[in-house]
Amino acid sequence: MKKYIIQSIRLTLVLMVLLCIVYPFLVAFAGKFSKGEGGGEKITKNGKVVGYVLLGQSFTKPEYFWGRPSAVGYNAAGSAGSNKGPSNPDYLKQVSDRVDTLLKYNPGIRKSDIPADMVTASGSGLDPNISEQGAIIQIKRIAAYRKLDEKKVAELVVENTQGPLFGLFGPSSVNVLKLNLALDELKK
Repeated sequence: MKKYIIQSIRLTLVLMVLLCIVYPFLVAFAGKFSKGEGGGEKITKNGKVVGYVLLGQSFTKPEYFWGRPSAVGYNAAGSAGSNKGPSNPDYLKQVSDRVDTLLKYNPGIRKSDIPADMVTASGSGLDPNISEQGAIIQIKRIAAYRKLDEKKVAELVVENTQGPLFGLFGPSSVNVLKLNLALDELKK
């Protein structure tokens, strides 16, 4: 019995050193070779950091593309989903309000045109991307507010659309911050 207890304590100490000290340092070291050197890939404009590639931001003005809703107000420190299911009346009201807002600001689209990602929050509440369809349904509104040709805005969406991972996994998506920055550059 004593033999097994000593082995268990040794194994616990070895695993604590490996998983609490060695592994975190190894991951931090590997992160130094990534694009953002372990601090996240920053997007800068005029020498000032305006956001991060992998963190969503709130865009509410009608002249910008809107991102995916956030259950945490885009607060990276409190990343989480809402944990409300489709049978929750508060959640259904929230989704219904988001659908109504999209229909109000994007005349000409139907309820069936709205992709789910435009009215439901992601699991983290920080998703920086929307589906290609989510960007397409907003083109008419943005072109009207900015007094731009719809074809120019549509080309911008196509230029900023990322295909599926390795051409196989997941849908095409658009990073909302990058798209909105490109939209501001187009206006100039």
